[in-house]
Formats: sequence, C-alpha cells, structure tokens
Amino acid sequence: MNHKPLLLITNDDGYDAPGIRHLIDFVKEMGDLIVVAPEYPQSGMGHAVTIATPLRIRPIVEENGYSEYACNGTPVDAVKLALDKVCPRKPDILLSGINHGTNFSINVIYSGTMGAAIEGALANIPSIGFSLNDFSRYADFFPAKKYIQAIVDNILKNPKPDNLCLNVNIPAVGENEIKGIKVCRQSIANWIEEYEERDDPHKRKYFWLTGTFNNTDNNSDTDAFALEHNYISVVPVTIDFTNHNQLQALKKRTFHV
Repeated sequence: MNHKPLLLITNDDGYDAPGIRHLIDFVKEMGDLIVVAPEYPQSGMGHAVTIATPLRIRPIVEENGYSEYACNGTPVDAVKLALDKVCPRKPDILLSGINHGTNFSINVIYSGTMGAAIEGALANIPSIGFSLNDFSRYADFFPAKKYIQAIVDNILKNPKPDNLCLNVNIPAVGENEIKGIKVCRQSIANWIEEYEERDDPHKRKYFWLTGTFNNTDNNSDTDAFALEHNYISVVPVTIDFTNHNQLQALKKRTFHV
C-alpha cells in the first residue's frame, strides 16, 4: 500500500452481488481498495456478530492496490475481520453496498448494509452505506455512479467529525430523472407485520414474514420524501442510542424500590 487513500468495501448481499461489483468499479480510481464481504447473502442481519461458529476469510484477489476476500460471517464480522486481520492500516473510509433495496427510515435498524457501516463508524472510520431502491439482481446502478463518486470524494477531502456514518439511499430512476442529493433526516415510520401461516408439501405448518410499510411522516425534510421525489437521500446516523429528549425528564423521576 502507498500514500493513496485506503478504501474498505463490504456489503450484505454477498461478495459477488452486482451492487458491490458496481461500487468497486465506481471508486476503483479513488484509492487502494480492500474488499471483505460475506460469502453468501446476509440481508436483514443488522449488527449481528458470529460467536458460536468459526470464522474464515477466503482470498479471492491479491494485487498491488487491490485485494478481495470472502468471509463466512455477517457483514459486521467482515468489517471486524478486515480491520483486525486484513487491513495494513486504518482505512480512510468504509463503503458498504450498493444494497439491492432501500434502507431508508426504520429499515436502518434491520439492515446488514448499515450494520457494517455503523461498525466502521464505531472504529471511528468515516463510513457510508449505499442502497438502491430496486431489489432486483438486474437493477441498474449506473445512474448513481457520479453521485456516489461525489459523496465519497467529498468525505475523503473534507474534515470529518468523529464516528461519521451516512445512510445514502438512491431512487431507481434514470440518470436524467435524479434531481440531486438531499441531506435530510430519517422519516418516522414502522412496519405493520404479520406472519402468514402456510403448509409445506408434508402438510407441516410454517410461517412467512409479511408486512406493509407505514410512513406517518410526510414532511419534506425526510429521506422518504427525498426518495419519493427522485432525490438521493443522505442521512447522518448516530451511534448514540440515548434519547436526549427524554433524558432530563427521566432524571427528575423518583424510582421506588
């Protein structure tokens, strides 16, 4: 490795998913790249880590300025292993994605893509999770290319606050239809879920998670609004789970034991 920026890249769809292959292609001229990504799809893993089975990393490519490995664990496992066993120094930035499907609003909690980005931020590495609003394996990632490059370039070249983590969601429209980048807040929403009961071929019951996304926040400063109106949304994500709005009021309460 030389004086170039060091970019660590991961995802949750697997090392061979089209999204991560496009991300690698988009940023390959921006620095030295190390890719450590799950061997298999790990969507919905959030911040899960593996503690009961052995972890392994398999070398795929090892070249000057570019190396790639597959990990048999979760996205967070991939980041942890990369930082401890693969990277020769602390990366200048961590990029996670491009995810097949959005991770805006409450979805950030469940997202393996964002779990990996948050893990990077915990190590005080500027981290970005990229997601495209298209779940298809054949999704068109190219309209987002110049916007992803602009966001990564901006973070690399400017002062970075501690624990910087950005959740970036991209509308699935043509390049001429993307209106630009909008920095916004996470919309307030939830999933109305139920488990659909089904029978397998042996007449044994099983359950399949289904749900409807319920967005009750239609304000124009949200990621949901931005995506709906063909903007790329950029939401800064905090690793501090403290509800500061309730903190002082709760301190004034008396807890009787």
